[in-house]
Amino acid sequence: MQRTKATDIDSYIACFPPEIQEKLQKLRMVIREAAPEAIETINYHIPTFKLNGNLVHFAAYSRHIGFYPGSGGIEKFKDKLAGYKGAKGTVQFSLDKEIPYELIREIVEFRVQENMAKGFKK
Repeated sequence: MQRTKATDIDSYIACFPPEIQEKLQKLRMVIREAAPEAIETINYHIPTFKLNGNLVHFAAYSRHIGFYPGSGGIEKFKDKLAGYKGAKGTVQFSLDKEIPYELIREIVEFRVQENMAKGFKK
C-alpha cells in the first residue's frame, strides 16, 4: 500500500480497502477510549495521538498494521508482545490474524500514565 498524504485520520483511513478500514477504525476507537483526552493528528504521514507529547502512532501496510507506542510501551509489554514482529518502539500486527485490541488498550493506558508522569509539555 502506498503512503498517503492525508491531513487527518479520517482521510488516512479512507485510503484503504474496507476490510482494513474496519480494523483501523476499531484501533482508533480503542485508542480514543483508552486516552479520551488525547489529540488526534497526522505526524510522519501516519495517524498519531498526542497527550503531553506523542502518545502512540499507527499505520497500515500491505501485510500488517504497525503500532508505535514507543520504547517504553514495548518494553513494559514485551512478554505479551513476544509473538509479534517488532523493534524497539514498534510492533506489527498481521492483517490475516486477529488484532489484539485489549492488549493495545493496556499499552495505551500505560503510555498515558507514562506521558503524564513526565510533566506538562506545551
